[in-house]
Order: sequence, then structure tokens, then C-alpha cells
Amino acid sequence: MKALLLVDIQNGFCPGGNLPVPDGDKIVPIANALIDNGGYDLIVASQDWHPADHGSFASRHAGKKPFEMGELSGKPQVLWPDHCVQETADADFHPDLNVQAFDYVQQKGENAAVDSYSAFRDNDHLATTGLGEYLQRQGVTDLDVCGLATDYCVSFSVLDAMEMLPGVKVRFIEDASRGIDPEGIRNAISLMRAKGAGIVNSTDILSD
Repeated sequence: MKALLLVDIQNGFCPGGNLPVPDGDKIVPIANALIDNGGYDLIVASQDWHPADHGSFASRHAGKKPFEMGELSGKPQVLWPDHCVQETADADFHPDLNVQAFDYVQQKGENAAVDSYSAFRDNDHLATTGLGEYLQRQGVTDLDVCGLATDYCVSFSVLDAMEMLPGVKVRFIEDASRGIDPEGIRNAISLMRAKGAGIVNSTDILSD
């Protein structure tokens, strides 16, 4: 069972959104090509789905600005602009993304007291989202991951997939992802590779 996980391809992370990833919208045609012609048995997507009072928002911390370091539940926390708030257009999937093909959507980041980059669990590793259990029930043996942003939600999801889905072959699709910080992107890819993830491009998959 071969699955594709699309991480947070939402308006909020694309140009015009509240927390845009550079060229985030450029991955949408690639994601659609993978959906249509990648040979996947299962298409799943994660969706950042924050309450309006989420503790990772700089607006919840007096005197703090977005991208400064702060604290959340006693731990260091990058403070973000308000983004992907539940039931807002910012949280919607990109309008050109083929959402009709999705078999399952996993919402995340709903607990205001902890951030949740990974599609599989919160950053404190105390609560899982349910995605891992779903993929195990479906009998997934191969999981390809792409989306936004490489150096945060995508790499966290890849690393958690390798840890939480024993025996599943996990690959990161580099050209179907975009990141925020060039150095952070390089470090994330190096770490994913070091942990055993395959690093591929969509052309490797679509030419199979």
C-alpha cells in the first residue's frame, strides 16, 4: 500500500497568506501531478487548524513580534503570526489543489498550549494526532511526504513517520516541497537523510 502525505498545502503558507513560505504555491501543480500519476493507493493531507488563541501566536505574548523567540508551556517557542485559524480562508487548502482526491485529512495544532509541526504528533510528543494509527490500519508500506514547510512541518512529519511507523519506507519529495530558511532547509534534508529517509524528486516518481 503506497501513500502520499501532503503536508499543510494551505493558503496561510502560500503567497498572500499570513505565514507565507517563499514560492509555496509553486508546489501545487507538482502535488496534483503526484496525486494523478504517482501510482498512489492512498492520498492523505494534513491541515494546520489552530484555535484563535493559540499560544504559538506572537499576538498572545505582550511585547513580542512574529519570529521572535518566546515561551509556550515553559518551553522555548518560535512565535508566529496568527495563521491557519480554524474556519478561516487562511486555513483552507490552496484553491488549485486537487482536494477531491483526498482519502483522509488530518487536522493538527488544535491544542492552544503546544505547537504541532508534525502531522503525527504534538511537539512535546505527549499527544498523537491519529494519523499514524490511520496509516497502520490501512496497511501502508510506503509513504512519500511533501508540502510546506520543509524545515518545519514536513521534516518533522518525515522524522515522526520513520519513528512511529516501523517497517514503512519513508521518502521526502524535495521538489514538491518548499521551506523558509535556506540553511534550515539544508539541515532538515541532511537530518532526514541521516535518519534513513529517501530523498527523491517528483520526476523520479512520475517516471516510474
